[in-house]
Amino acid sequence: MNVVNFLSASAIPIIILIIITYGIKEKQKVFDIFLEGAKDGLKIVISLFPTLLGIFLAIGMLRTSGVLDFVIKIISPVTNFLKIPSEILPLAFLRPISGSSSMGVAIDIMQKYGVDSVIGKTASTIMGSTETTFYTIAIYTAAVKIKKIRFVLVAALLADLAGIIASVIICQILS
Repeated sequence: MNVVNFLSASAIPIIILIIITYGIKEKQKVFDIFLEGAKDGLKIVISLFPTLLGIFLAIGMLRTSGVLDFVIKIISPVTNFLKIPSEILPLAFLRPISGSSSMGVAIDIMQKYGVDSVIGKTASTIMGSTETTFYTIAIYTAAVKIKKIRFVLVAALLADLAGIIASVIICQILS
């Protein structure tokens, strides 16, 4: 266990030393290259800020307005027929939109139903088998200034749907 702790604590300093050593060996100005990269990184952060602000504002409005609860109430008959627990529907809707909101919902589910319950296991599996699709697409496309995301969005949402359905089926089979 001490070896693992040592390796964990020393991994980043060792990587930094390797980079600096390689830069010196190749006769590069390592610090100047670092500063250029930091400036470029700051430009990217500044260009992404409006996108992130819009996403977080939309998520907050979605959760507090009651729209999510309304949509879940409407589709509950279909999901009940398909034997999809209605308790995981808020997580299934929020996971593609926001990682932090979906983490909060998953924690609420696990506190309410227990981590070893079918619903708790399904929530955990959904968290591991899906992605924050809108956030990821917004960040990557804003960073490279791509405007047409229609096909990427459809494919990513279908992958999320497949992950959610597979999570429900697998957790019901294994429980």
